[in-house]
Amino acid sequence: MKIYHSLEDFSRLQFGVVTSGTFDGVHIGHQKILLRLQEIAQKHSGETVVITFWPHPRTILKPNEPSLKLLNTFEEKADLLRNFGVHHLLRIPFTKEFSQLTSVDFITKILVDRIGTRKLVIGYDHRFGKNREGSFEQLKLNGPAFGFDVEEISRQDIDHVGVSSTKIRQALELGDVATATHFLGLPYSLRGRVIKGDKLGRVLGFPTANIDLESHDKLVPADGIYAVTVAYENQTYGGMLYIGNRPTVNGTQRSIEVNIFDFDKEIYGETIKVIFQKLLRADSRFADLESLKKQLEKDKVAAIQALQSV
Repeated sequence: MKIYHSLEDFSRLQFGVVTSGTFDGVHIGHQKILLRLQEIAQKHSGETVVITFWPHPRTILKPNEPSLKLLNTFEEKADLLRNFGVHHLLRIPFTKEFSQLTSVDFITKILVDRIGTRKLVIGYDHRFGKNREGSFEQLKLNGPAFGFDVEEISRQDIDHVGVSSTKIRQALELGDVATATHFLGLPYSLRGRVIKGDKLGRVLGFPTANIDLESHDKLVPADGIYAVTVAYENQTYGGMLYIGNRPTVNGTQRSIEVNIFDFDKEIYGETIKVIFQKLLRADSRFADLESLKKQLEKDKVAAIQALQSV
């Protein structure tokens, strides 16, 4: 898959099979669109193109709203799209200036002149252009004049799975990783660099790797203890992950730290990936460190049991 960071880098195709959108999460609704792209491209010997926008348009169009936490970094999104056989990923910088582009200009300057679109596939209720004025009906009307056909993935095809990026974010904010996994088609994950902490976990007999996330725009699930798998240097380990501000010791900063089972390597400065499997319990304040230690022992047993079914 080729990745382009501006329109100017893209060379016009003979037969572009195109879709556009933010594709945050690349969830099972998005996947229906991507699979249809593949089918059309194979039938017509075309090349698939995903147009996506970065940063997320909502952060530009509604800057006064609370910052939107995303399900994917751009790199994660690219990896997922690559797995669906996308040939070209065009990342268009979303700016206030770009948001003023009319739907007609989007069609002519981007879809037709720059990309060479011959088939366009969009999700139901997809809007584009200034003030979201562009619609499926407009594309259907203008497409033949510009030499491309448009196909809409029906509301029924996407709605019957009840999925949206917003629903996935809401599930994760409640710690409901099972629902998130169902909608995403794979478990949610976080990546980050291991940094030094205050070694409280070591004192308790559960040494942890403290994680500094690669992107602070990425959504972090609800505080609590989770059964996770940990990917490091092409190996996968079981573990239990803590998210919270450590109320038992009157902590004030939210931390993300993982106790990796059967692991004793020094990994400060290294990058690891934690994959959420199950929420074990919510974060709690304990009377003292001994009570916390006893609970962590129970948590480890519960985590191991949960991971046996993964």
